[in-house]
Amino acid sequence: MSKPLPQGLYRQFAIERVIHGVAAATAVPLEAERLGASRVLLTSTKSLARKTDVVERIAKALGARYAGLHDDIPAHTPREAVIAGAKAARDAKADLIVAVGGGSTIDATKAILMALWHDITTTEGIEPFANRGRADATPQPKTLERIRMVAVPTTLSAAEFTYFAGVTDAARGIKQSLSDPLCIPRTVLLDPEITLHTPMRLFLGTGIRAVDHATERLCSLIKHPFSDATAVEALRLLQRGLPAVQKSPEDLQARLDCQLGAWLSISGIQAGVPVGASHGIGHVLGAHAGVPHGETSCVMLPATLAWNKSVNYEEQVRTAEAFGRPGVEAADCVRDLVAGLGLPTRLRDVGVRHEDFALIAEKSMHDHAVKTNPRPIEKPADVQEILELAW
Repeated sequence: MSKPLPQGLYRQFAIERVIHGVAAATAVPLEAERLGASRVLLTSTKSLARKTDVVERIAKALGARYAGLHDDIPAHTPREAVIAGAKAARDAKADLIVAVGGGSTIDATKAILMALWHDITTTEGIEPFANRGRADATPQPKTLERIRMVAVPTTLSAAEFTYFAGVTDAARGIKQSLSDPLCIPRTVLLDPEITLHTPMRLFLGTGIRAVDHATERLCSLIKHPFSDATAVEALRLLQRGLPAVQKSPEDLQARLDCQLGAWLSISGIQAGVPVGASHGIGHVLGAHAGVPHGETSCVMLPATLAWNKSVNYEEQVRTAEAFGRPGVEAADCVRDLVAGLGLPTRLRDVGVRHEDFALIAEKSMHDHAVKTNPRPIEKPADVQEILELAW
C-alpha cells in the first residue's frame, strides 16, 4: 500500500499588495486614490506624530483627502485606545484608515475597524468578539462594502500581515485577540527610510520578534513547504540585516532586508503553521508586566527552544543551519544574536519578578499559542519550567 500523501491548506489573505522601497509620503496618496478614498484618517502614536515629521509629511501629501489624525495609541493596544480611535474615525467620517507605526498602532487600527463594523462604543462591547477561534473569524457585518486600512509599519513586528489584533484588557491584565479576515490591511507599504525615526532598541527588539515568528514556525511539528521556505529565508535576512543596521543605522538596504525578513517570518500563518510558547508566554508578559513585544521574544525564545528540544531536535538543527551556524544549538543561535545586539536575554533584565511566575504561568495556560507548542504544555508547572530557564 502506498504511503498517504501529506495534506495541507494554504489560504491567501485579503491583502492586495505589498509595496517596498517607496517613500510612504509618495505611496499613501496613490493608494488612497486607487482605493477611491476621499477622507483618510491617520492613526499613530504621540511620539511619532509629534516628535518627528513622518506623519505630517503623509498628511500633507494626502492634501484634500486628509481627514484627521488619531495619535493616542499606547503600547499593548488597550481597549480604551480602540474605542477612542473608533470615535475619531466616526467623527472624521473616514472612509479609509492609514496606520503609521508599530505593532500596537497597527493592531489598534484593526480593532478600530471591528469597532466601526459592529457599532462598538464601549470597552465592554469588545468582550463578545474577544478570543473567538481562528475558524470563527468570518465576516460578520451586514455588507462587505466597509472601511478598510492601509499599513505603514515602522517596526518589524509584522502585525500588518495578519488579520487578528492583540488588545489588552488592562482591568484584568490580559491580552485578547480580535479577528476578522478583512481586518488585514489592503496594502502594506514597507518604507525603510521611515524606520530611521524608530528607536534602535525598538527596531532591533521587534526584529527578534520576527526571528521568533520564523523560528517557532520552522520548529513546529506541523509542516508545510511554504512556511518552511519563508521561515528559512526570513532568518537569513534577519540574522544579516539586524547586525548591519546596528552597525550602520543609515544603511537603508539593511533596513529593507529586515522589513522583508519580517514579512517572510510570519507568512507561514497562511499555511496554518502555528507558533508556540515563546509567543504565548510573551503575550502574558506584555499584558501583565509591560514587557515590550520584541523583548518578550528576546528572553523567551531561547528558553522555549531548550524546553522543546526533546520533541523537535531535527527542526532545531535546520533552524541553526538557517542561521548559518550548523552544529550549534538553536537556542544558542538566538541567544547569541540577541546578546550581540545589546538586547536583554533574561527575564530579570526586563523587570519580571520571580515571585510572579505562578501567576504568569496560570495566565499563559489560556493563550492559544501555548496550546500549540510542539511539546505539549499540560499544566502551569510546565510554563514555570520554561520561565525558570529564562530567569
